[in-house]
Amino acid sequence: MLLDDVADASAQVAATRSRLAKRAVLVDVLRRVAADGPDDVAIVSRYLGGELRQRRTGLGWRSLASMPGAAEVPSLSVHDVDAAFAGMAVLAGPGSATARTEAARALFAAATEREQHLLRGLVSGELRQGALDALLLDAVAEAAGVPADVVRRAAMLAGETEAVAVAALGAASPDDARTALDAFALTVGRPVRPMLAQSAPDVPTAVAQLGERAGTAESPAAQVVVDTKLDGIRIQVHRDGDDVRVWTRSLDDITARVPEIVAAVRGLPARALVLDGEALALDADGRPRPFQETASRSATRDAELAGSATLTPFFFDVLHVDGRDLLDAPLRERLAVLDQVAAPHVVARVVTADPAVATEHFRAVVAAGQEGVVVKAADAPYEAGRRGAAWVKVKPRHTLDLVVLAVERGSGRRAGTLSNIHLGARDPATGGFVMLGKTFKGMTDEMLAWQTQRFRELEVADDGWTVTLRPEQVVEIAFDGLQRSTRYPGGLALRFARVLRYRDDKPAAEADTIETVHGYLT
Repeated sequence: MLLDDVADASAQVAATRSRLAKRAVLVDVLRRVAADGPDDVAIVSRYLGGELRQRRTGLGWRSLASMPGAAEVPSLSVHDVDAAFAGMAVLAGPGSATARTEAARALFAAATEREQHLLRGLVSGELRQGALDALLLDAVAEAAGVPADVVRRAAMLAGETEAVAVAALGAASPDDARTALDAFALTVGRPVRPMLAQSAPDVPTAVAQLGERAGTAESPAAQVVVDTKLDGIRIQVHRDGDDVRVWTRSLDDITARVPEIVAAVRGLPARALVLDGEALALDADGRPRPFQETASRSATRDAELAGSATLTPFFFDVLHVDGRDLLDAPLRERLAVLDQVAAPHVVARVVTADPAVATEHFRAVVAAGQEGVVVKAADAPYEAGRRGAAWVKVKPRHTLDLVVLAVERGSGRRAGTLSNIHLGARDPATGGFVMLGKTFKGMTDEMLAWQTQRFRELEVADDGWTVTLRPEQVVEIAFDGLQRSTRYPGGLALRFARVLRYRDDKPAAEADTIETVHGYLT
């Protein structure tokens, strides 16, 4: 398939707010590429999702600004483009930067203007076409003629969309496609997409919401599980004998960086395990150390820094143990198994139908320095990769995970730093972001120094006062409420917004949406 076909589809998707219209465009291009073979399906499905297949190309935003003019006639195939980026990704050593720039210039010189726009979006990670992964999976299902839930489950277990698209679209018939998708199974050593939680403003609301979900007319009050929400990083750990591997929430392999977690899991009484949990650095009293320390510790290979903080794992779910898959088992059954195989490292929880008991647990864990609780339906299976209604998180304050769109120069004591940040919520309809306000509150001196360096790396433009950024950095913001405002495009502004922490563990595609923000008005 020509790259121009993908660029045309991407432009059409970006031009409409209708999910049905977006899906129709995606279905059309997926059906056409299926005739070109599995290699093209793999590449096109990744491009339609807004990503390159290569995690790192070595190309930066500044290098993209100096690319040559566009070609008049499309000639590039998606295979040509994928091969070019693969070649750039493996360049290393003296002269590699020059060679990479020359290869990029040759690629862009062969691309039309529409193709160049697509390439820039793929390299920078900000295609902004509004084709999110869930929409792409629905399009794969329609193009292959199979139920959407079958495709979604396969993607959960595969940990990616690409392989699922190849299996579904490479089949000769819908029945063959379903057979191929049903073959995806939980495999020890291959991470699955983690189950995610919705939010509630308080514990009684969360308990009532889940109680209504599971209750009956005869027994309207159903028990729920109230897990401690730790102030750490999400981890998924797989054990196969002595082989232990650790992945993050975004399925990055960090095994080599966390030997203490590997050792802890090797000490558990099972030979094969898949565990879901959190890891965090604790102080001498067992309280969580600042989140930035945990995040920095898990992100580094530096021996000195690694030695300065030890990560302790805590698990709240088990998906497999010694040949037995537990994904479809109810939570209460999984927890019984978890208590048997991971007792030294199990997250504290209570099981109750009483909102007062659940609230008391919430208060206790917050007093202990943790984030809050996750209230869970006791009968729910593990729905990997979904932000379903069976898990509801509650934090002690209004918080949002937003994206930093720009930053202003500091003045007075903050002169020489980049201080006041512009905050945006994700808009799934457009693939862009909606600004909600600014803040410079809550920033420590260490945070100011860090963000000054970080935001220069994301710089797109600088008018002498405001530095416009690539929308990649997620920040957790606390706020006291919302107010109507005509100053910002979303019609809302945050009241008394303050920075809690930067979320290096979360991509911009998973920041809170403008719909979530509107929910705080009700």
